Amino acid sequence: MSETTNAAETTAAPHRYTAALAADIEARWQDFWEESGTYEAPNPQGDLAGDADRVARPKKFVMDMFPYPSGAGLHVGHPLGFIATDVYARHLRMTGHNVLHTLGFDAFGLPAEQYAVQTGTHPRVSTEANIVNMRRQLRRLGLGHDQRRSIETIDPAYYKWTQWIFLQIFNSWYDPEADAARPIDTLVAQFESGARPTPDGRAWSDLSALERANILGEYRLAYASDAPVNWCPGLGTVLANEEVTADGRSERGNYPVFKAKLRQWNMRITAYADRLLNDLDALDWPEAIKLQQRNWIGRSEGARVDFPVGDNKITVFTTRQDTLFGATYMVLAPEHDLVSGADGASSIVPDAWPEGTHDVWTGGHATPADAVAAYRKQAAAKSDVERQAEAKDKTGVFTGAFATNPVSGERVPVFIADYVLMGYGTGAIMAVPAHDSRDFAFARAFELPMRCVVEPSDDRGTDPSTWDDAFSSYDAKIVNSSDTTISLDGLGVTEAKARITAWLADQGIGEGTVNFRLRDWLFSRQRYWGEPFPIVYDEDGVAHALPESMLPLELPEVDDYSPRTFDADDADTQPETPLSRNEDWVNVELDLGDGVKRYRRETNTMPNWAGSCWYEMRYLDPNNNDALVDPAVEQYWMGPREGQPHGGVDLYVGGAEHAVLHLLYARFWSKVLHDLGHVSSAEPFHKLYNQGMIQAYVYRDARGIAVPAAEVEEHDGGVYYYEGGKVSRLLGKMGKSLKNAVTPDEICAEYGADTLRLYEMAMGPLDVSRPWDTRAVIGQYRLLQRLWRNVVDEATGEVTVVDTEPDEATLRALHKAIDGVTQDMANLRFNTAIAKVTELNNHLTKAGGPIPRTVAERLVLLIAPLAPHIAEELWRKLGHTESVVHADFPVADPAYVVDETVTCVVQVKGKVKARLEVAPTISDAELEAAALADPGVVAALGGAGIRKVIVRAPKLVNIVPA
Repeated sequence: MSETTNAAETTAAPHRYTAALAADIEARWQDFWEESGTYEAPNPQGDLAGDADRVARPKKFVMDMFPYPSGAGLHVGHPLGFIATDVYARHLRMTGHNVLHTLGFDAFGLPAEQYAVQTGTHPRVSTEANIVNMRRQLRRLGLGHDQRRSIETIDPAYYKWTQWIFLQIFNSWYDPEADAARPIDTLVAQFESGARPTPDGRAWSDLSALERANILGEYRLAYASDAPVNWCPGLGTVLANEEVTADGRSERGNYPVFKAKLRQWNMRITAYADRLLNDLDALDWPEAIKLQQRNWIGRSEGARVDFPVGDNKITVFTTRQDTLFGATYMVLAPEHDLVSGADGASSIVPDAWPEGTHDVWTGGHATPADAVAAYRKQAAAKSDVERQAEAKDKTGVFTGAFATNPVSGERVPVFIADYVLMGYGTGAIMAVPAHDSRDFAFARAFELPMRCVVEPSDDRGTDPSTWDDAFSSYDAKIVNSSDTTISLDGLGVTEAKARITAWLADQGIGEGTVNFRLRDWLFSRQRYWGEPFPIVYDEDGVAHALPESMLPLELPEVDDYSPRTFDADDADTQPETPLSRNEDWVNVELDLGDGVKRYRRETNTMPNWAGSCWYEMRYLDPNNNDALVDPAVEQYWMGPREGQPHGGVDLYVGGAEHAVLHLLYARFWSKVLHDLGHVSSAEPFHKLYNQGMIQAYVYRDARGIAVPAAEVEEHDGGVYYYEGGKVSRLLGKMGKSLKNAVTPDEICAEYGADTLRLYEMAMGPLDVSRPWDTRAVIGQYRLLQRLWRNVVDEATGEVTVVDTEPDEATLRALHKAIDGVTQDMANLRFNTAIAKVTELNNHLTKAGGPIPRTVAERLVLLIAPLAPHIAEELWRKLGHTESVVHADFPVADPAYVVDETVTCVVQVKGKVKARLEVAPTISDAELEAAALADPGVVAALGGAGIRKVIVRAPKLVNIVPA
């Protein structure tokens, strides 16, 4: 719309609903809501306690996934979920619920730190400025948040409790007998009493502080250990697996990533694997998300088997212990301790190649040590994803060592290969090439023997040397699997598994066990902009928890925010953290209860996941300085109840990209806090809903560089040009870097926030991605203009409704709309709700004349959750003094919802010959009789007999002549 058009509209109709009027209405009502505390949800007790009558109502806790306060601000894709939860929460308020709906900011993160590195601006300064801008943008959308509850993860008052939770986890262990976390003191008591022996049998009192700390570290739910990590020299930090691309490079910056062994903090999430898996069943989540979580946890049942290697042994986990007789070689992960000799293990790698070693096994190296070292370096340059990808050429080298197959007694060569990972199982596999495709390909590449131990069900025979691929099946018999002590021959797979597992246990060389793909959570980052660990180390290197009185441990000032980076390809480097440069902060004298001593602070920081693992709890009780959350408040909003056995947030809306990590980590923290008695809810989010994405077209020039979408011109035939040059067009993400971002500020200025809200909700089903089209926004703007005209005279600004009774047609249209919108709101079908409101509004427009007040008021109430500003304005103009936010949502009269008549189509030989207006409740027999009596049907039949009549009352009759 041009300024000239707007001016002309205003002159002709000074009270017409225009962008300018919308801006005035929206600003006034946003101020009113803020000043009146309209969206404040009372707690049952504490500083946010309030109206007891409202507390007594059914409660609903509605949440959005934490936004990160980007410097670019919001584009129109960002608020999709925020608007949806706002509509849903508004409807709940109008149907008699006490609704908690707020929004905070997940404000620690790499972008602010990188901006600080580039500009010297403190991350807090830029982040807080971004938050101010984002709050402004969100406020303009009319989102009904309880601002008293909004939090920021960078606020020391918030991360005090993040640190406190870390200490609860650090000071806990998982007790298998209780199947729950318990305080570490209970474990210490077992060691002290002798109820639990120490590893070497010495009394607990005879151990040094360091020895005790090392033993407890094997049990703590938060622990530091030397572990294989993804080291990125170009970024100067360790990355989680999820931050590494399939090409073995950093997701941010595209730098090479290497495997290295570093001392890092970890969370023992694996202790909760079974509970994380089992408790999914009671959650109301999309099945696709549950499946991703189940796959990530990756539970598998099998057996642990020991293979002797000289004085050592290689332990493997296998799910096919029935094929043990077919194991003809072994493969270790390149990082395995028996290869490196790390952690006190003696390396199995000999000084020279054994006599008769195949040339193809050596990789062309003179000694096993040279071969192993070269291959380890090669493997370190690959990500886990790369290593597990199906590669055409299999790589690996012989270690020079042989193991002994514990059932056949045969010597089997031990290789290292990158397709075996330390992060799964034991970092070692027994290879059964005849019955595993990957092992088969490796055996062919390295001229290794194969033995058929599962009888093929096809005609290939039992000689693997003639096969083109492995034979893998659970529906087959075991063969060639017997010796003097055990025979599996002739058994099915299930029976063979059970027999060999029992035999292994009897022989003391294995046992049945359960394994998980899930690994412990790497919890350290070599960054500045994150929560400091509330941990100090004494002169012996023993970690000590800071007492609660010393929390929060705030981030210190540093001269340089960046971790030390290195040549991107230099794998032989170590992290140097920004915090380590502030020596006055690092080296401190503290009294931790046994006198003043010197300590060294932990200089890593927590990952950006930490603050979002528990924020739902802080929303409940954000100002509590004495506890994480008041138990009574947590019980009220999140406690278990009928249909929600584990408790949690009633509705959690966000993108599917957080299907695994954020949700899994938050679930883990909730379960630990539940076990320790701090919260009643064992799950953070009962119902999860994934909204789709608003997409936009990306235009690229011949160089592949994105060009401004707003400046692209479309010529005939769907050809696109930018500055005279032809460009390509592809639907994708919206973003500043892609030069296709549209900001909500632009749309609000052009049409108003209510129009933007309606358009985003009307674009399609909420859980489906959809392309943005600015040209289509005007459709919802016109809906609001027609709504306004149905209530307000554009010339005078006076209300035009009348105090008369509506006719039956209008009553039917009204109550059908109320019924449909009510159902759609409850099921997040906002696009169809808008369609029903539009249909009702169009009916009223076509009917002409003033609208009855009872209809106008209910129309305003119907649209209030979707377009709250115009609804408030019209509600006030209709004479109401209270806010529409807490008005009762209209209830449909069933008598008017059911159609008085419906149209029944009558077909003869598949062609429509009549349309009958019939009662919705008509029976099949009555409808058949009416159809056969219709003159049009009689004429179509022409006296012919009838072979069959198919009746689908009340809408269809199909007649098949004889």
